[in-house]
Amino acid sequence: MIEVENLTKTYVGRTAVDGLTFSVKPGEVVGFLGPNGAGKSTTMRILAGFLPATSGTAKVNGFDVFHQSVKARQSLGYMPENAPLYLDMRVKEYLQFRGQLKGLHGKDLRKRMGEVMEACVLTEVRRKIIGTLSKGFRQRVALADAIISRPPVLILDEPTNGLDPNQIRHIRDLLHAYRAQQTILLSTHILSEVELTCDRVLLLHKGKLRADDTPKNLVRRLRVARDVQVEIQAEGTPEETFASVTGIRKITEERVDGSWRRFTLRVEARGDIREALSDLALKKQWPIRELHLEQPRLEDVFVEMTSGD
Repeated sequence: MIEVENLTKTYVGRTAVDGLTFSVKPGEVVGFLGPNGAGKSTTMRILAGFLPATSGTAKVNGFDVFHQSVKARQSLGYMPENAPLYLDMRVKEYLQFRGQLKGLHGKDLRKRMGEVMEACVLTEVRRKIIGTLSKGFRQRVALADAIISRPPVLILDEPTNGLDPNQIRHIRDLLHAYRAQQTILLSTHILSEVELTCDRVLLLHKGKLRADDTPKNLVRRLRVARDVQVEIQAEGTPEETFASVTGIRKITEERVDGSWRRFTLRVEARGDIREALSDLALKKQWPIRELHLEQPRLEDVFVEMTSGD
């Protein structure tokens, strides 16, 4: 549904998008990640027909966004990061206006307006002027605009920006409900939402594609060190005993309650010393009430692949 090949966008003195190639299959929800300035929004604007590319090709629903731009845009629901809403219009008026621009009329338009206002939890504010709404409600109006024409492809740039946790959860549920009908390319800085929502992740850095895989596979391949939490009752200096376990890089201690002591042990990547620690505690007769290996997260992948160079 989205096909990008060797896409490049250059400005005077810098390259925003550098030879980008990727595809998004029908029914996929793909997270489009990267630090600020990585080229995400530029790529999305090119796909939505708002920016020309310097070179390369891009297709949406089989239509070339440069040579068949009208058909490509008819197949697309686009929600930019700062959606340009008409602030002096009421929510219902705005969605009616946008639906008419996208080819909806009569009963179909009225039915669809009701559906998207209910889906985006806008029914209670449908008669309010958009300029009086909170940022979270404005985001939902922009999302309703993106989906009102039932486009087969959705491109959403920071759709949960400004939303509270309950609203974020609602948007996540909404994306899950739409995934069977639409292909979704989603840009966000809330990486926990990507792990819960997306089938695949595209990670950009300095205009180049650094990773293209599922969130689980990216985390599995991660090379960073991990932490093991162990909480024990022990006298003296157990950290000296811990140091005998192979693979520990660093030991820090935190007093908890009473005689219980919690140690954080930084271990080598892919290392798992829990069995060795359990045997050690048994040998030393240390009561133990917690032994936990911190699993790496998508945030760790993001930091490793975009920090430094």
